Amino acid sequence: MKKLQDKVALVTGAAKRIGRGIAFGLAEEGAHVAITYRDSADEARETVRELEDFGIRAAAVPANLRQPESIQSAVNQIAADFGCLDILVNNAGRFETEALEKISVEQWDAMFETNTRGPFLVAQAAHPYLKAAHGRIINIGSLGGIHPWPTHGHYCTSKAALHMLTQVMSKAFAPEISVNCVAPGMIVNGEASAEYEHFARKTPMKRNGTTQEVAAAVLFFATGPHFITGQMLGVDGGLGL
Repeated sequence: MKKLQDKVALVTGAAKRIGRGIAFGLAEEGAHVAITYRDSADEARETVRELEDFGIRAAAVPANLRQPESIQSAVNQIAADFGCLDILVNNAGRFETEALEKISVEQWDAMFETNTRGPFLVAQAAHPYLKAAHGRIINIGSLGGIHPWPTHGHYCTSKAALHMLTQVMSKAFAPEISVNCVAPGMIVNGEASAEYEHFARKTPMKRNGTTQEVAAAVLFFATGPHFITGQMLGVDGGLGL
């Protein structure tokens, strides 16, 4: 029996990159997987097709995490189609490089709407289903939410807020729902750029991470003791030390 046999998982923003890897990791352990996407319809369809190769049910639902009505509709549709919801992975996020003194109000608000308000609203919409299932929420934070990056001020601050939101939700949603956070460092998906190689040299493990390693951390929280809650697990090869 696989660890997540017949469980239902929702991974936001999982048409590509880290979210896609997380979705595959959950499916490999037997979970039925729903993903959300905004602009990546073609990639989402391909991801669903590959997820189904694991012998599980999969679906892709459009959702704009900056629009509360879109979030509520997507979560309700997934819960209705799959019959329940056991695991929520708040993966969808926004990343941008900008000098702190040049960040506009629009850039700041867009970052927080996606990286902080979005996970809050998805968790809020999923709460009744997860509570009924004694489910789990895993938020995808960032090393940038722990260490300040001068050219990513809005990103770092939004992820730091998500880390705190994880702890708040872990207390507010207990004892039925466990809530934890995975904080990746420099993760490569395919060929790494010269900038990423620079970080690899600074990392104690002398390389960057992979999407599969982030997925393994998510699986730890998805399959481990439900008693573990309010915790953050870094996947950074020691870069944050």
